[in-house]
Formats: sequence, C-alpha cells, structure tokens
Amino acid sequence: MQKFTTLTGIAAPMPLVNIDTDMIIPKQFLKTIQRSGLGKNLFDEMRYTQDGQEIQDFVLNQPAYRKTEILIAGDNFGCGSSREHAPWALLDFGIRCVISTSFADIFYNNCFKNGILPIVMPQDVVDVLMADARKGANARVTVDLPSQTVTTSDGQSFPFDVDPHRKHCLLNGLDDIGLTLEKAASIDSYEKSLATLRPWA
Repeated sequence: MQKFTTLTGIAAPMPLVNIDTDMIIPKQFLKTIQRSGLGKNLFDEMRYTQDGQEIQDFVLNQPAYRKTEILIAGDNFGCGSSREHAPWALLDFGIRCVISTSFADIFYNNCFKNGILPIVMPQDVVDVLMADARKGANARVTVDLPSQTVTTSDGQSFPFDVDPHRKHCLLNGLDDIGLTLEKAASIDSYEKSLATLRPWA
C-alpha cells in the first residue's frame, strides 16, 4: 500500500449529500477483483451519458479537476452497500483524500485499508474548503497527516482528528497483510519452537 504523508493537490467540490457506493462505482463494474482499472468508471452514471459521452457539467470532467487528488464532499459520503470497489475506484482515479462532515462506517474503514485518508470536519470548515475548491486547479489544498492539518490555498489551516493506529498504518503504507508481516520475526520464532515441541504437527 502506498504511504500517505503530505499531499498537496487539486481539490474538487462535490457538495451532494448521501453519495452512496453505487454512485461511486455502479454495480455492473463489480465483476473484477482487480484494484486497477476502475478509475475510468468512477461516478460513471454522473460522468457519462448512456452512450458513453462525457457530461461536461460534472466536476471531474471539467478541465480544472481532471487531476483531482482531494475530494470535498457532502454529508454521509460512501453510504449504501459495503463494496470495497468504491475506494478502489477513487484511488485508481487518483483521489487519495476525501473530506466530509461524515462517512458511512464501512466505507470509512475501507478507505484506510486501501491508502485513502477520509477526514471528518465540521460543516463550517467543509464550507470553507468547498469554497476554496471551487477556485479551480490553481487553488491547491495541502493535507498534512503527520501534523493532522488541512491548509487551503490562501493559508487557512484546520486541524483534524485521526485514530493513532490508522495514522500509523497510512504513514507506513501498511494494510492488514503489511501489519501481519511486521510480526514476521515473531511468527517465524513461534513456528520454529512449535516444530521442536510438536514435531508431528
């Protein structure tokens, strides 16, 4: 998993509330178990017409936001089904951080497991970040995980909370497998002692 330390990038405003996982990645794209290739279908029904043409008004189709790395979203982002394909699609598109007033629990947990930082902020702060994101590609937002701050393009800085264990995992690029491998020496030692104590096992 890619490490997350400090990210400075384009933030896209998406003020819709209750964006569910089917809106993030529609069910017809869930046949794959590959984490790559889903970015082109992120927000598919909002990005494209039925014949596959881009909908120009959709924020991620606008020139200023085609390289978005940070999403400023409305309340209750990631609700609906528990599909892990939703953070896969966001990450494959290039989005490494989502900021909202609230997230659905399963989606929130899945983000951390896939290298995405979901940040919960009060509504008044999200409003400031949303307004800053509307300035376009020249307005770069900085998300600093070590210091736990989000800084707007004009220098306003806001603190955020994050669970210390999840912060450790993101800073070190550790998913569940990576966490297990941190204990590899202890596991090997246990296996060797077990082989001595129970050679028949």
